[in-house]
Amino acid sequence: MNAKRLLLSSVLAATMAMPLAAQQAPAPDEPGKKEAPPKAASEKPGDTALASAVEDSQPRHGQVTVKGKVVTYTAIPGTLTIRSDEGEAIASMFYVAYIADRAKGEGQRPITFVYNGGPGSSSMWMHMGSIAPVHVETPRPGAQPNPPYRVVENHDTILDHTDIVFLDAIGTGLSRPIGKSKGPEFYGVDQDIDAFARGIMRFLSKYDRWNSPKFLLGESYGTLRSAGLVYKLQDRGVQMNGVMLLSSILNYGVRQPGYDQINITYLPSYAADAWYHNKLQNRPATLEPFLTQVREWARGPYSAALQKGADLSADERNAIAQQMSAYTGLSVPYILKSDLRVDLSRFRKELLRDQGKTIGRLDARFTGLDADDISDTPEYDPADRSLSGPYIAALNSYLFGTLGYKTPLSYRPTYYAIGGGNWDQKHTPPGGRGFKMALADTAIDLAQAMRENPNLKVMQLSGYYDMATPFFGAEFDLKHMSIPPELRRNVSFKYYESGHMVYVNPDVRAQFVRDIDDFIEAVRSGG
Repeated sequence: MNAKRLLLSSVLAATMAMPLAAQQAPAPDEPGKKEAPPKAASEKPGDTALASAVEDSQPRHGQVTVKGKVVTYTAIPGTLTIRSDEGEAIASMFYVAYIADRAKGEGQRPITFVYNGGPGSSSMWMHMGSIAPVHVETPRPGAQPNPPYRVVENHDTILDHTDIVFLDAIGTGLSRPIGKSKGPEFYGVDQDIDAFARGIMRFLSKYDRWNSPKFLLGESYGTLRSAGLVYKLQDRGVQMNGVMLLSSILNYGVRQPGYDQINITYLPSYAADAWYHNKLQNRPATLEPFLTQVREWARGPYSAALQKGADLSADERNAIAQQMSAYTGLSVPYILKSDLRVDLSRFRKELLRDQGKTIGRLDARFTGLDADDISDTPEYDPADRSLSGPYIAALNSYLFGTLGYKTPLSYRPTYYAIGGGNWDQKHTPPGGRGFKMALADTAIDLAQAMRENPNLKVMQLSGYYDMATPFFGAEFDLKHMSIPPELRRNVSFKYYESGHMVYVNPDVRAQFVRDIDDFIEAVRSGG
């Protein structure tokens, strides 16, 4: 496979910082996605014709040591057949489930459904990097060593608290449309949510897990999916216990042209990156409460200044630029020339320009080297380049080697036909009566689910150095949900000194897993 197709283009790296056209697909949020130009809603079949409507499972036994205790489990790679309301087989959804052995008389264990986003990403990143009983080792920020890569026992798995099911979106991984269905029928916000709802319901029936405590854990675009999916499942009688959102983007509407919210959203992340790379004069000793101060300034004086537009006086403009410079490490003249609005690609290029380096989009701790130091756009995302190779190699080695899974299909880390203009971003919110939003905001769905099920708990997990889905944006989306004050106690926030894929930082992985474990146990106990 062409290595370039596994890596983000520099154009994509800048996309999330730019206003989105009404029907423009969002920038991908996992490594390995290449931007594709808009084209007709069709795709080459590839190996899709080899996919089967016959469900498959090939279990293997394993064990992992967690907190000094050995947890024995069954790893089950397999497929679920998704059917239409009329019973017609329309897709085969691939999964890898980890089911811990239960002691005699032990009650139903919790089960957590996990996926990445994209749109167009498989669940490989979460599977190989975070909470499974195995993971690929990744060292500190920077270029990873060349192969071989080590896939090792993950002592920070959540398997001691919950069974885990990694699901691949249709068209990605080993999931394929089947029968008369074509891929584009699944390539959209509502279409994707419907497919995941049907896949999860099929899994619950296949493995008799309807009465288990149930959780969703999605990363990036997977959070937009989760917020809509929890309502869709609930509306079909599948009551969920909790939703965990990792690196969130729930509302694309705030990123439309002509709005300044994206500039406000990014500012605290710019401050965190400047702090990390020692670009601040009078640098605070710790990120917090420094970032709380930046948040207040961003939503206060900075927001008010941007709203004034052409009415902002020269003195006010200079005062804002001075403070913005103090928070971001950028020069006052540069900020003024940018009209107080520094988009993401320019910030990534400008922050370390004096060192001839760029910073990562997925994780600003990673730095890269461009051939052209004068340009205003990074040539690549160093975090993406560093992580794609180890994860892709690890997944293929583990799935087809260690687990010995047999299939005529090739595993797609991402699927390019989904990208570009092929993703339908329209969304029908609860109670929409056929009305479709041009750009999805599934925070509306999540709020509806919480109002209907006041016991539903939500946890947001954010990396400070994530420039793809900045933490202040997640706060904005979740704190603008229409829920009463008593339900706001059901939403919690956790933060880590890491990037988009929080778990790649070994210094925070243990705390990341403890936060998930604590959330699951608190929800189970009614806390």
